[in-house]
Amino acid sequence: MRGSGKNKSRLVAEKRPTRRAQASARPAAKPAAAKPARARPRARRGNILTRAVTGLVTLVWRILWGVTWRVGATLVLLLGLATGYFYTTLPPLDELLDARARGSVTMMDADGSVFAWRGETFGGAITADTVSPYLKHAIVATEDRRFYSHIGLSPRGVAGAIRSNLQAGRGAFSGAGGSTITQQVAKLLCLGVPYDPAEWSSEAAYEADCRRGTVWRKVQELPYAFALEAKFSKDEILTIYMNRAFLGAGARGFEAAAQRYFGRSANEVGPSEAAMLAGLLVAPSFYAPTRSLARAQARGNVVLGLMHEQGFLTDYQFSEAQAYPATLSQSAESPRGVSFADWLMQTGPSYLTRETTEDVIMRTTFDPRIQSAAEEALANVFETRVREGSEAEAAIVVMSADGAVRAMVGGRNPSVGGFNRATQAQRQTGSAFKPFLYAAALENGFEPFDIVEDAPLTINVPGSGPWSPRNYDNQFHGFVTLTEALARSLNTPAVRVSEAMGRVQVRDVANRFGLRSELAEGPALALGASESSLLDMTAAYAGILNGGNAVQPYGIEQLTLLGDLTPLFRNEGGIGAQVISESSARMLTWMMSRVVIEGTGTRARLDGWEVAAKTGTTQAARDAWFIGFTADYVVGVWMGYDDNQPLRGVTGGGLPADIWRETMVRINEGRSPRRLPMIEPDRPMLEAPQYDAVPAPAAPQSAPPPPMGGLDDTIRGILGSIFGGN
Repeated sequence: MRGSGKNKSRLVAEKRPTRRAQASARPAAKPAAAKPARARPRARRGNILTRAVTGLVTLVWRILWGVTWRVGATLVLLLGLATGYFYTTLPPLDELLDARARGSVTMMDADGSVFAWRGETFGGAITADTVSPYLKHAIVATEDRRFYSHIGLSPRGVAGAIRSNLQAGRGAFSGAGGSTITQQVAKLLCLGVPYDPAEWSSEAAYEADCRRGTVWRKVQELPYAFALEAKFSKDEILTIYMNRAFLGAGARGFEAAAQRYFGRSANEVGPSEAAMLAGLLVAPSFYAPTRSLARAQARGNVVLGLMHEQGFLTDYQFSEAQAYPATLSQSAESPRGVSFADWLMQTGPSYLTRETTEDVIMRTTFDPRIQSAAEEALANVFETRVREGSEAEAAIVVMSADGAVRAMVGGRNPSVGGFNRATQAQRQTGSAFKPFLYAAALENGFEPFDIVEDAPLTINVPGSGPWSPRNYDNQFHGFVTLTEALARSLNTPAVRVSEAMGRVQVRDVANRFGLRSELAEGPALALGASESSLLDMTAAYAGILNGGNAVQPYGIEQLTLLGDLTPLFRNEGGIGAQVISESSARMLTWMMSRVVIEGTGTRARLDGWEVAAKTGTTQAARDAWFIGFTADYVVGVWMGYDDNQPLRGVTGGGLPADIWRETMVRINEGRSPRRLPMIEPDRPMLEAPQYDAVPAPAAPQSAPPPPMGGLDDTIRGILGSIFGGN
């Protein structure tokens, strides 16, 4: 059968062609291009030295590149970390606008107008949104024209500053720094380091350190500037700058400066004023218009050119601003009351004046019209009646009867913080002291027409020996009344009266009138051998004018913190306790009026006005005084040399009386005369049977005197034969 196994054919696997056979069976391919034989390595060019140098340069480059990008990456990381740190420490904007360690004192006169500033004045916060656009543009044009485009650092500005410094022969980082406004703000904020009185000797030292322009300082400013840029907008950074920049004359910020120099807000300044203010930034004290208006205007003109060049001013605005440069306000141009303001700062409560950390508004008794009168009078006398080149000095105090100081001149050229001769100079008073001697006499029962002898007198002073007073004219005038002795400023009668009463009583009356310096112990007390200030002497005379009450001179009426309505301090007046009776004071006023009518003060007469006064000239004419009053004001004048050298040909009744009169003429201009509050005593009749003189040191007795013209020779002879000489 077919299916049997015997007849089966043997299974043989299909023979497939080998790969080689397949390849041979395929159509012949195009012959492949022959592969080029591998080139043998070419021999290296150059000699071994060249190859060594090339290899060394390559190695150094690779090392430098590796170090550079790693160091750069590290610096960027550190800069980022520092920026982030400063960003987290920056306080809110409001806390950065005014961070003064000291406050300010703004002084207002009796009419409510500002006349002086002390400390660092901050006029109030302003913003870049509300400030005058001219001022905003002036600051940007002057300090940082790319302010709104950079990120806190201007490489072009730094490069330009370095080039400028090198061209000027300075070091690369000495002089111009190329700082952006943002970097300057970082400086003003002192990189966030607060002022610590325990660490810094003064705020000025602290700020000087903050303004250092070293390379390391500039490196430190970078992250702080970047942090400012990240934290605040451009206008907010500019706002900080405008509020914290120092602009001379104690003005901190542009608002304070605008008020200080122009009497208006920084929101209202025009192109020329804005240019002058922005020009102060480079050197505030040097370019301050109160120091040199011409220099400030020239600097402002440069800023106007920058504003015009950068498109902030039209041609017309530029021309107009150049034609009409900024000028100072009247109060800034002619500062008044420099000595007065200094006196208030020294005598007011320290925590509200010299050491205040607040902004204080001080309402004062100052009268600018009277101050002008005093200053003009002093200048007029020295210009017309004093030899050219004289270094003699003078001081003036004008006061009301209650002690309110209205004006003060501390010297011919007073300066802020300078020596105030009206308050700080302690000088011998001479015969200007005599009214207090006669005040004590009136209180002790003496009468204006009592007789006292002007004759040689010698007193033995323990420890000093014999002492003999003499009159200025080196003559003796016999028997005179107390009134005549005061009017003619006779010395021997004054000593006799003082010794008769006792020096203790004279010293007590003078002390209670406010002359509290150490008064002389010996008989020279009566002749003004003690020292006093012009202010205290003027206040003591005010006590006579007001009816015999002590006076405490004052200049502050009210102190208020800026923004508060309730005063912290208020002064109701300076009248104190009664020293002598009102009748004694009125009678003494009459006696002093004779000084001007017929005594040593006739050069001080005022047409239509009653005047009471006293002259004073010390030994060797080292000091000359004239202090007197009308019904409204007491004016004290002192003249002398700071080094205590004698005056030449000057007495209290001379140039000081002239200064007094010139002052009073100006004060009373346009005013109606008023009567002095005085009592004229009854003149005794010559027919009175007995006369008593006042020998020293016997107790005084009353005696009817002759008329003011003096006793005639016959009566003088009779009295002389009765009472003798000493």
